[in-house]
Amino acid sequence: MARLTRVQQQARTRAAVLAAARDEFAEHGFVPAKVDRIAERAELTRGAVYSNFPSKRALYLAVLIDLVERAAEPRATVSPSSRVDALGVFARVWLERLPLVGDPAPGGRLQLRSLDGVFEDGHGPAVLAQVARLEALLLAIALERGAPERRVRLAETVLTLLDGAGHRAGTAPGFGDPFDVAHACRHLAYIDLEDVWAPPHLPYVAPAVACADAWTAPQGLVDQIGGDEVDLANGLVVVLGAGRLGAAEEAVRAAKPGEQVVVAVVTGDREETGRLVRLRVADAVGCLRRVFAADVWQHVRLVLDDEARVASAIGITDADDETEAAVSVRDGVVVARARGRGAGHAAGARRREAL
Repeated sequence: MARLTRVQQQARTRAAVLAAARDEFAEHGFVPAKVDRIAERAELTRGAVYSNFPSKRALYLAVLIDLVERAAEPRATVSPSSRVDALGVFARVWLERLPLVGDPAPGGRLQLRSLDGVFEDGHGPAVLAQVARLEALLLAIALERGAPERRVRLAETVLTLLDGAGHRAGTAPGFGDPFDVAHACRHLAYIDLEDVWAPPHLPYVAPAVACADAWTAPQGLVDQIGGDEVDLANGLVVVLGAGRLGAAEEAVRAAKPGEQVVVAVVTGDREETGRLVRLRVADAVGCLRRVFAADVWQHVRLVLDDEARVASAIGITDADDETEAAVSVRDGVVVARARGRGAGHAAGARRREAL
């Protein structure tokens, strides 16, 4: 038999570790799970496990990402005809993750993509809150369908209800009826949440700086929503750290209708924070794509900039979780730059005024 190359051996080792970790977490849960037992299950050394994953938390997140990607379903070709129906279908898709009564608790929490007990420091929950705002924005864009009415608060309320149902299923399996939850999500569409877009800080954001700089756009970047390669030759390009993802809406609202907005996400910790963002984005987008046709997000692109290629292209050499910067690109030339809080809004507003 031909000798395996180093890359092939690394891939085989990684696959073995993931399979062993999945069994360990499904049997014991995250906190009681032991790296030594994972190594034993994989017939590897403890060092081999840590050479692929620097921590148990990074390994747990990798297992969840693998589960989400394996569970990917065919995409919708036609969106539901009404907001009410859309919320009902989205809720049913999301609720498919709920474990059945009698399923072992650790395995059920794995199926739920539960992060209970995984992030006990202040940084993890803060990032989760920002990712949740990004998830709500993506759902809201699908619900708005280009209409002027903002639906972010509706999307946030729906996701809060679904997350609550998931948490209850993890702590008290069998309580409540998922069909009631889906029905409640449908009827949330009738509630007037008086949703407006008027952040008080935006009038005080420093304006973008006009320029005419050469632009070498990174190639081969994939849109996490549509799955296609992203063209960065025109539009608004916003780089946001994992701790600033809520600012994505500022860029989307500031851009001229029909203009492309690319949100590139960077992290200061690729192994844990990066995997956390990837997990939640993959999970949310996987649900959304089963309900809505891809054209509802035709002007929004989402890139996970793990190697900070987009950040580097716009001149950021110190990208971290608090990064917020943006450029406006027209026909391959950067015509405006902004950095700091409100950068996406500033660059988008400058582009809109110039067009």
